[in-house]
Amino acid sequence: MTNALTRFDIDALHALRERLTQTRLHGRVRLARELDRLFSRRERGSDFDTAVASVTAAVETSIAKVATLRNLPLKLNYDPALPITAHRDEILISLAKHQVIVLCGATGSGKTTQLPKFCIEAGRGALGLIGHTQPRRIAARAIAARLASELGTTVGGAVGYQVRFNDRSGPECRVKLMTDGILLKELESDRTLDRYDTLIIDEAHERSLNIDLLLGVLKSILARRTDLRLIVTSATIDPKKFSEFFNDAPIIEVSGRSYPVELRYRALVDEEDDELTLPEGVVAAVRELDNEARGDVLVFLPGEKQIRECNELLSRAKFGNTEVLPLFSRLSTRDQERIFEGHSQRRVVLATNVAETSLTVPGIRNVIDSGLARISRYSVRGKVQRLPIERISQASADQRKGRCGREAAGVCVRLYSEEDFSAREAFTPPEVLRTNLASVILRLAVLGLGEPENFPFLDPPDTRSVNDGYRLLQELKAVDDARQVTGLGRQIASLPVDPRLARMLLAAAHHACLNEMLVIASFLEVQDPRERPNDAQQQADQAHAQFADPRSDFIAVLNIWKSFHEQAETLSGGQLRKWCRERFLAFMRMREWQELHRQLREATEELDLRANQTPAEYAELHQAILTGFLGNIGVLDEKREYIGARGARLVIAPGTPLANKPPKWIVAGSIVETTRVYARMVASIEPLWIEHAGAHLLKRSYAEPHWVEQKGFVAAFESLAIYGLTLAAQRRVNYGSVAPKEAREMFVREALIEGRSQLRAEFLQHNRQLRAKVEIIEAKIRRRDVLVDEQTQCEFYLAQLPEHIHSVAALEKWLKGEPVAG
Repeated sequence: MTNALTRFDIDALHALRERLTQTRLHGRVRLARELDRLFSRRERGSDFDTAVASVTAAVETSIAKVATLRNLPLKLNYDPALPITAHRDEILISLAKHQVIVLCGATGSGKTTQLPKFCIEAGRGALGLIGHTQPRRIAARAIAARLASELGTTVGGAVGYQVRFNDRSGPECRVKLMTDGILLKELESDRTLDRYDTLIIDEAHERSLNIDLLLGVLKSILARRTDLRLIVTSATIDPKKFSEFFNDAPIIEVSGRSYPVELRYRALVDEEDDELTLPEGVVAAVRELDNEARGDVLVFLPGEKQIRECNELLSRAKFGNTEVLPLFSRLSTRDQERIFEGHSQRRVVLATNVAETSLTVPGIRNVIDSGLARISRYSVRGKVQRLPIERISQASADQRKGRCGREAAGVCVRLYSEEDFSAREAFTPPEVLRTNLASVILRLAVLGLGEPENFPFLDPPDTRSVNDGYRLLQELKAVDDARQVTGLGRQIASLPVDPRLARMLLAAAHHACLNEMLVIASFLEVQDPRERPNDAQQQADQAHAQFADPRSDFIAVLNIWKSFHEQAETLSGGQLRKWCRERFLAFMRMREWQELHRQLREATEELDLRANQTPAEYAELHQAILTGFLGNIGVLDEKREYIGARGARLVIAPGTPLANKPPKWIVAGSIVETTRVYARMVASIEPLWIEHAGAHLLKRSYAEPHWVEQKGFVAAFESLAIYGLTLAAQRRVNYGSVAPKEAREMFVREALIEGRSQLRAEFLQHNRQLRAKVEIIEAKIRRRDVLVDEQTQCEFYLAQLPEHIHSVAALEKWLKGEPVAG
């Protein structure tokens, strides 16, 4: 039995809708839809009360959750010594009045740790999470621990973090630290980021690809979500740009700590004006500071190699009561955490630019700045990712200087001249202007965000870079000639790896090598676990040699994986760590490799990709690899160098057996330009494999079409090339399949008119006899115009024969009434 909805029913539904505003944001849209369905009902069916009760229970549960989060006992104490504390009221008022705030804070201002606390005080983080992004994993973990401690909670409680391979955010989480890549990934399943009521995009001045993508996406989300608050934090680097991007959002400027910092320029020369090496310059600067009995020192260096060299020279210098610690992203979590532990000795911390903005190293009084960093740049012309060591910008140099003088007066020693500093560019160009855009283009397309030309980038990439990104996607068959994402492209986008690696995984299922490719793809996506310390290079090379394969570095990767897992079956955790240490394999990176392998395996299972039941063949595995790296092939020339795609000249990077015995054709996992253009992660391949994998990219040319009487068809010599490299030359092929019109005419002239064939057709015999009679008549009457000329005969045959007849075999089939392939 059914009745019409009463006024009481309608009023109850209205009351329920009003309470929706008190529920958690994530799930609110779903509850609103269910309420709409109830409102749209004309009659009160038997299931009406059940449906209302279900929605009411969900609403009340959500409201209770909000109350629980608001009532968590959190300490909201602020350190008056932090400059940002003086701006607390201004920030709270701005949060209430504006959707977006740009907070410009100098190093040491306290913005990273105090902003989430201000947001909690403003009532944020209960209806949704306070999301707090960091460019690096090491910073996300460290800041989560610091913030949890200040709030009187634990990591995994009111404060959590999520980085690749590790999610420590629990049901009571109010503040979630994460890498910007994690937040971007969440967009795939949560297009308007409904899990969050507040987002803090920290270190936005770094202008990484992820940061620029996030800011562009958030610009459109904010227009749809008036409840969302966004805080963009930047060092004192061009905050006006962020403000203008977000419709003149207010800028709040917070100074750093005001202890004086003495600036010294010490170019790399000694007292006799002889040039010093970088490690020698670092040791001289440490000695200068040591003589003044100052505190801990933070040294900025361009890479791990320079860190090892400086570590070695500082150890030999034997500074008293001094501990030297490295700090870089690839360092194990345990070694990174040592930086934050208490200590009694003076410390010299040797760091890459990971310590420039994201991470505050405690106790630093002094900074030594090499003025250098490894900056990734993609060459559109050369199609290589360059990793040159370059002079940092003035803005980066000032960031480094700001790392000292935070707890007391300090000194910043720059290992270059003041004139050198003045000549440097003001800012480092954003990553979107110096990287291949293939993954960006694909991600924008899959998220429904349109083409890169129309996406709101802070600094739009130029047309050349966009076109180059599309070219790579076409190479991978991810987009078609009209630049529309293909079905294959959508599968590529669904896998959590670089598009090249995703393409290889999809090809691997076809080539019966998915098990092996999962190992290789996950290896190429993480940092190489093989270590080569500066003081033990020979021992490391010997240890790694047991895994090497003379034909393929990819097989060496499989050997490492196999050996590690064989040992893991019988060894304890401690014994496995020792096994790794003895073979110069970083244990934590092996674990990361395992974790990504697991994620990729699950992702491929969701796509119903079939794993192989037997070990893969070498040819099949490397043909699948080629689908992702067609632009990374090379052929050996007479100078024992490789000519790569588009004329690039390459050499195999040292450290592989293939460098000693180079094969004719290679494919490389990466081509990187440092001092030279190096092919890394190399394997021997066959040109025929390239032809199969790159069929859609081949340039074919044909020469010397000619009649082959014995075969009964027109042949020509085919040359195949890909990216300027000749795969085959003077290969005889059936010209009819290439140029049927030209082949048909030559077939008629040679086989039917000249009679140069083995064809025994009745009409041909008849025509030959008729021709012979006419030639006799012509001889008798001494005229040569009775028999029609060759061109007329040719036109006659062409008019009689179907267009697809251009060989003896085809003609014989047609005469018998059999179907002939066109």
